[in-house]
Amino acid sequence: MTNLEFSGALFVIAYFAGLIGALTGLGGGIIIVPALVLLLNVDFKYAMGASLVSVIATSSGAALTFLRQHYTNLKIGMFLEMGAIIGAMIGAMLVKFLPTSLISIVFGIVLLSSAWLSFKKRETNLPQNTISHLPLGFALMTIAGALSGLLGIGSGTLKVLSLDLAIGLPYKVATSTSNFMIGMTAAASAGIYLSEGYIQPDIIFPILPGVLMGALMGSKILVQAKPEKLRVLFTIIIFCLAVQMIYKGYSLI
Repeated sequence: MTNLEFSGALFVIAYFAGLIGALTGLGGGIIIVPALVLLLNVDFKYAMGASLVSVIATSSGAALTFLRQHYTNLKIGMFLEMGAIIGAMIGAMLVKFLPTSLISIVFGIVLLSSAWLSFKKRETNLPQNTISHLPLGFALMTIAGALSGLLGIGSGTLKVLSLDLAIGLPYKVATSTSNFMIGMTAAASAGIYLSEGYIQPDIIFPILPGVLMGALMGSKILVQAKPEKLRVLFTIIIFCLAVQMIYKGYSLI
């Protein structure tokens, strides 16, 4: 594959990652990491570094639209983000000490758990200002932040589930609030990845415009989308990726 073909492939992957990330609150990184590793044979830790940068772009592209539509719950998002940032710093510092095979398997297990929980959850009609179970939500966000730093995914998966299941926000509000939060979480750990040399410009440059364009399109579609259909999309995508990542991890042992 030539450099031009490689860059083109990165752009296409990033566009769809940004689109799906905005629709589901995943942040795009959860698609980019396995796509780069499984399809383009990019080193796992470089893929995670690129993912974190793309998550920041996705969050920036989608958050403004959601804020204008009044879906994002800023009060809850800012409070829970404190826990996520603490966790992200811890997770990012652990990356260089853990083998790639273990990180890949953990990645897959996290996705499988998220897919199962999301599949079982039914849409609630709770108001946007719900504030139930905030201590549990804060604890889950700290764990989500740690996994964000460790896996380079922005932890949109667990953020959506925490806001949806623990806090009780309606699914669209949880998705949009997650999109608002993931950029800050990713930024907290991206500096550590940069200092370790895991962020490569030749990988990032084609990804940034693609993921940003996809995120902008996804944020427009979300406003008209049905929550249950988003939940099904969420579950199918992360289940398929989970199986692939666990297999990849075991193959590296």
